[in-house]
Amino acid sequence: MQQYKEIIFATSNAHKVAEVDLIFQMPSIKLRSLKDIKFTKEIVEDGHTFRENALLKVQAIAKEGYTNIIGEDAGLEVEALNGEPGIYSARYSGEPVNHARNIQKLLKNLEGATNRKARFVSTVCFMDEGIISYFEGYIHGEICMTETGKKGFGYDPIFKPNGYQYTFAEMEDQLKSSISHRYKSFTELAKYLRSKNPQ
Repeated sequence: MQQYKEIIFATSNAHKVAEVDLIFQMPSIKLRSLKDIKFTKEIVEDGHTFRENALLKVQAIAKEGYTNIIGEDAGLEVEALNGEPGIYSARYSGEPVNHARNIQKLLKNLEGATNRKARFVSTVCFMDEGIISYFEGYIHGEICMTETGKKGFGYDPIFKPNGYQYTFAEMEDQLKSSISHRYKSFTELAKYLRSKNPQ
């Protein structure tokens, strides 16, 4: 018998669910979104770390009676800004979320900085029948002086990963997905699931 037949992913983003499904490559496990389980309550992410916010998402779903749950929090950390925008990446320039305004604020805050090192972080929290585990992924790079590229979203037009001559927003989706912080964190979770769920 398979240990995991269904896992709830605490997101309403269907594209993110599909992306993680591809990483997992485990057809025996049905990955369900918040829309699939008709969860419409607001999840307040008031943690101080990526781990805390990922856990808050999991706990909110656990209150509905589910046991196998994934929560993820991710963001950009810039070395010269002491890790900003970090957990506030999506709302760096305030509400409502505005990616263009976030980029403008970040570039302005980095004016004159010679250290442009940055990294994207993805922290996954998995509740396995009440037991909590964390899986993390990173991709290191630098913040460019100006925006380049039209693909992707968020800070992609100004983030150039180490070893590449172009930004995330210039990359083909397949390449970006294969090196991204999210790919790395969910690959670690997939290894854990396979160890419990031999195909």
